Amino acid sequence: MPLKNVIGIDHAVVMVGDLDAAAANWKRLGFTLSPRGTHSAKMGSGNYTIMLDPDYIELLGVLTETEHNAPARAFLAKRGEGVERIAFTAVDSAAGAEEITARGYAALGPTDFERPVTMPDGTLSAAKFRIFQWPIEEAPAGVRIFACQHKTRETVWIPELMKHANGAKRLKQVLVVSTEPAKDAAHLGRMIDRDVKAETDGAVAVPSGSDRADFVFLSREQLARRYPGVSLEGLPERGGAGLVLATSDLAAAEKAAGSAGVRSGGAVCVAPAAANGTLLVFVGG
Repeated sequence: MPLKNVIGIDHAVVMVGDLDAAAANWKRLGFTLSPRGTHSAKMGSGNYTIMLDPDYIELLGVLTETEHNAPARAFLAKRGEGVERIAFTAVDSAAGAEEITARGYAALGPTDFERPVTMPDGTLSAAKFRIFQWPIEEAPAGVRIFACQHKTRETVWIPELMKHANGAKRLKQVLVVSTEPAKDAAHLGRMIDRDVKAETDGAVAVPSGSDRADFVFLSREQLARRYPGVSLEGLPERGGAGLVLATSDLAAAEKAAGSAGVRSGGAVCVAPAAANGTLLVFVGG
C-alpha cells in the first residue's frame, strides 16, 4: 500500500556553487525568489526558494563546510551544479519514518530545523520543518530523496513570492537521466510504494502521489529526442536532469528566458548550461 504519511513531491533541490550568483541567474529567467535564508551552523547551508503551488524549487548552497553537508559537497565536486535531491511532503515525519523503517529502509531522523524568514512587511519570522530521509545509499539514478513536514506553511508559501514573470505555476515532472531507466524507476517505486508506468518513447514514469509531479526516468538520448535543438551539455549520464514546469503563459516564459530560451517540442526550454545544471522545460497549463 502507498505510504500514508508521504504525499507527493514537495520541492526540488538544485545544488549550486555560488548561491547569490545562482539567485541572480534564476531572477533573469523570470522567477521571483525569496530573500536568502541561512540554515543552522550544523547544516552550514543557505538557500533561496522559488515558490509555486503546491510545490517549489530550492536553490541550495554550502556556506560553511560541515559534516552534515558533506554529501552535498561531494555532489558538487563530482557532478557540478544541478538537481541533487527531491523532497516529498510529509504529513507526519515521525510516522513517515516509522513507515519506511517497517518497509526495510533505516530512516534518518526525524530531525527538526528552522531558518529565519523576513516577511513582506519587514518583520522577522521563522520557517520550521521536520524532515526524515531514506538511507543516503538508496538513491535511484543518484537522486537522493527525503520527506519534509512543514510546521509553518504561512512563512514559506507567501503570496507575494508566488507570482513569476515567466508564469510558472507548478512542477509537472522531475526528469532523471539514467543508463537503466526501468531499473532505476523500479528502485524508486519500491522506496515510495508506487507503481511505475512505461511511456511510449521508452521512458518510465513514477507518480509521486496525489496530484503532485511525476518522476520520469529516461536516457540522455531519449531526453534529446524529446527536446530537439536544446543543448544537454553538462548533464551527467545518470542523475537529476531537469524540471518540467506548468506556466500560465508560454509567451511570457519565452520572453522572460530571452536568449536562453529555445522553442522545442511545444515547450520553451532553457538549457542546463543557462540554469545552473538544470534543464528547464516550460509547458502550457
